[in-house]
Amino acid sequence: MNTVLFIEDDEALGKQVVGHLEKAGFSTVWWRRGRAIDPSDYREIALVVLDLMLPGMHGLDILKQIRETSDVPVLVLSARQDSNDKVKALKLGADDYLTKPFWPEELIERVHARLRRPAMEKSSQLRLGALVIDSAKREAVFNGNRLDLTRLEFDLLLALARRSGEPVSRNWLLSSVLDPEKEATERTLDVHISRLRKKLGDPSFIETVWGIGYRLSKRSL
Repeated sequence: MNTVLFIEDDEALGKQVVGHLEKAGFSTVWWRRGRAIDPSDYREIALVVLDLMLPGMHGLDILKQIRETSDVPVLVLSARQDSNDKVKALKLGADDYLTKPFWPEELIERVHARLRRPAMEKSSQLRLGALVIDSAKREAVFNGNRLDLTRLEFDLLLALARRSGEPVSRNWLLSSVLDPEKEATERTLDVHISRLRKKLGDPSFIETVWGIGYRLSKRSL
């Protein structure tokens, strides 16, 4: 599988990048507008190269949607060089961030570097002690028991697991996991975490980091 999904609205830049990708041996699917990706498409995509400022759907919204259903590598391209934009993209799950202007040869090397990572790293299955999460199947097993989780509970558990051992701030969970267009308050977050702890059957597995947020217990590492 060597297909790259390239999402970029700049026609001149797009033609240049596609040419370099195809010369390097990749098949390229080029979208000139932002839109949601059908989960079935991930079976054909090895990597996504994603611009941020797109007509249609913003690149960060596309990235968030990708990370809800897939661990496919995502390399972000952006003319925005503010460190806050880079941090936000990486927190949402981007694997790399390249600012414009850039040399196409550097982009190709970064694509190769991401795809050279061990297949294990790109697996949809994440194991942390007694917890096993399959992000592709959206299933979680704890102490051998499959958990019956809502969509939001699964997303919260996956977000904490992907940053295991690190405190995850309330603000990040509110903006990146809960729907900010709906009621996304700290009280709502606490309720979802409380329900998740009950379903795990081990309240200490998700620790409260006072003044910051939550993290998976260090014994899960």
